[in-house]
Amino acid sequence: MSNVGRVAYETLGCKLNFSETSMLASTLTEAGFARVTVSEGADVVVVNTCSVTDHADSKCRNIVRRALAANPEAYVAVIGCYAQLKPKEIAAIEGVDLVLGAAEKFDLPGLLAERLGATADGSDVDLGSGDGGAEIRRSEIKAVTEFFPAVSLGDRTRSFLKVQDGCNYFCAFCTIPLARGRSRSGSINQTVAQAEVAAKSGAREIVLTGVNIGDFGAGGDEDLLGLVRALDHAEVLASVKRMRISSIEPNLLAEDLIEAVALSKKFQPHFHVPLQSGSDAVLSAMRRRYRTDLYRQRIEAIRSAMPTAGIGVDVIVGFPGETEAQFMETVDFLTDLPVSYLHVFTYSERAKTTALRIDQVVPVPERRRRNAVLRQLSLKKQRAHAEYFVGLERSVLFEAAVRDGLREGYTPEYVRVGMDAELCEAGEVLNVKLGPLKCGLLSAERIRS
Repeated sequence: MSNVGRVAYETLGCKLNFSETSMLASTLTEAGFARVTVSEGADVVVVNTCSVTDHADSKCRNIVRRALAANPEAYVAVIGCYAQLKPKEIAAIEGVDLVLGAAEKFDLPGLLAERLGATADGSDVDLGSGDGGAEIRRSEIKAVTEFFPAVSLGDRTRSFLKVQDGCNYFCAFCTIPLARGRSRSGSINQTVAQAEVAAKSGAREIVLTGVNIGDFGAGGDEDLLGLVRALDHAEVLASVKRMRISSIEPNLLAEDLIEAVALSKKFQPHFHVPLQSGSDAVLSAMRRRYRTDLYRQRIEAIRSAMPTAGIGVDVIVGFPGETEAQFMETVDFLTDLPVSYLHVFTYSERAKTTALRIDQVVPVPERRRRNAVLRQLSLKKQRAHAEYFVGLERSVLFEAAVRDGLREGYTPEYVRVGMDAELCEAGEVLNVKLGPLKCGLLSAERIRS
């Protein structure tokens, strides 16, 4: 084996994971490692796992299997939420060499250099194949208290900026506090500095991400409102044309934050606000920190300040004890609510969560049926939201991907648009006139000044 130092990355799960993978990749590149894809030939494969998605174990195994099929001698390191929760299960996967927990994953660059003796001079070393059993490095989650900043780089269109990590909420269905620890964040100045890194890399849009970003500052002198205002007015971010807030808990979405977004020239009129259930009884069983009346108030506040805003909703179907009547409460609540689209999740059992103590289990086929019902409702709402803009002029940030000759992009309200790829470039923000829906995209005609 030669030219040790080629690293491929596979990431499962959320935008937060992608920002952390990007940060690790940048650090490893600075240390002399080359970033490649699995198909290009990798000496090291890093798998960043998730505990929220279904079948985390099988997904991890499949990725490791595919990576080793293409790179039989690769050194495989598995990190992330699933690695924190089930390190021994991962270590038992054939071909895995290293398993790193929530805090230890940030030691990956130093550990690879130490374990592999890899340097930028391309010297040969024997990596091994993991057959002798994987090394595990994992602290108890209570000991994980440090905040590690991260920002995704390499995409000149959009960058994910990690502003917060961990969660103090312990919802009945969720393993995130067990996988990532207590809520923590950096300072506003540190976060603006990370955003500047993204700006210098060419990012045109920055998305604030985290586990529970509304908890930024964690009760100290700083909060998310202060961060939004600082990012909005930072001169070092002049080249960044757009910013967005990712998912935020309704009880933390204060009206002054909604007003700040409405008045901002950079933060887009787009919110993603988890609901999980439209039944107060189910919300109580889930240990959520709000009820439907507060949720409705927040959505109405957004609509009052930004009438055309895009509003996304997370919802879980089939939670233990959810009756048909309670599910229909959710359907009716969402039907009546002025939101733009739904992310529908089918409940699945998670080890060490309190939901497992509830006896009334919803059969899996019924969970799937309820999921299908809400997905159909989501399609109707998404279409109605998009069709409102037909015939109107909007600015669109176009992306790199081209499909069937169309380059896709998004309006400020998060409506997907497609335009002839020859008429626009990745990273361009153009004023367009929007036309009818075609294959899920609004057509667009460039407005010539």
